[in-house]
Amino acid sequence: MSAGSAICGAAAVLATEPIIKAEPYKTSIAVATVVVFGTLAMFIYPMLYQSGVLGLTEQAMGAYTGGSLHEVAHVVGAGAAMGDNIANTAIIVKMLRVMLLAPFLIVLSLWIARGVKQSYVRQGVAQRQHKMAITIPWFALGFVGVVGFNSLNLLPESVVNGINQFDSFILTMAMTALGMETRFNKFKHVGFKPIYLASILFVYLMGAGYFLSYYLIR
Repeated sequence: MSAGSAICGAAAVLATEPIIKAEPYKTSIAVATVVVFGTLAMFIYPMLYQSGVLGLTEQAMGAYTGGSLHEVAHVVGAGAAMGDNIANTAIIVKMLRVMLLAPFLIVLSLWIARGVKQSYVRQGVAQRQHKMAITIPWFALGFVGVVGFNSLNLLPESVVNGINQFDSFILTMAMTALGMETRFNKFKHVGFKPIYLASILFVYLMGAGYFLSYYLIR
């Protein structure tokens, strides 16, 4: 849930799942929370901006939107509702957050491996008997590589659009498969704690994002 709120929503949740070895139904709950709260923000931000209560310039509002909304789709939707200038800035800022997914997963993997090692030491287990396996997120490194390749503009736009459509289809199938692993009765086992965490993260993103945008960019 924290990864989804901080980086790029459902995609970050799904990318984090194999690193922390989360159970599918917990991943589903995390996806649901970031999608719901991100969708709420997508409607709240344009209303606040158009009311004039925020007092932000177009550039600052774009940075605020891209820096605090959950999903790329949320950023695109909210930005489009406020104007092209805001949308362009918001998308650039959001993509900077998305690019941090790869280093985040690598650091997370190293951190978890270190925690496992310390646990073995505390239990008096010989380190040579337990290899500290580090989960390397190869797909995240592939993401960085594709970003670099795509920046060279070597592929025709039609090919890129086709790849993006296929990518959307694959992500949809992944989300559908995740839903097949989830039942409503599993939500009973986790209680309201995920909602509390998602709410805190939502308020923090709105508050801290606005503070930084207002005092650093305005």
